[in-house]
Amino acid sequence: MEDTVWQKVQEHCKSDGYSTQNEFIAKAIMFCGYLQSEYTGDFLPKILGETLEAILSMFGDRIGKLLLKQAVEQNICNHIIASDTDIDAATYQQMRGMSHREVLRTNGQISFPEVLRQQNRF
Repeated sequence: MEDTVWQKVQEHCKSDGYSTQNEFIAKAIMFCGYLQSEYTGDFLPKILGETLEAILSMFGDRIGKLLLKQAVEQNICNHIIASDTDIDAATYQQMRGMSHREVLRTNGQISFPEVLRQQNRF
């Protein structure tokens, strides 16, 4: 091998903590198997998986906090509407059932103008 290649081998052996140059060269050759492998999980470092897991965990925590804030705001709206509305339990249950069916039918894609038109028909 060329002198520059041997120099790189020596530098990497020292910086990566290999005890011998043979050990470093053997690991480098084994890594070439990555190029031929269909399953890269054997070659990806554990830290990558742990990092992705941590990122997803933080994302889940953030979504959970945002959903809590949204639920609080929705509950405030419920209290405001309930304090200003004269509606009996039977009518509420009827509206709840209708709303549930509508959400299922539209996959949650409900616009306020559409709901307003429906209420005006009643």
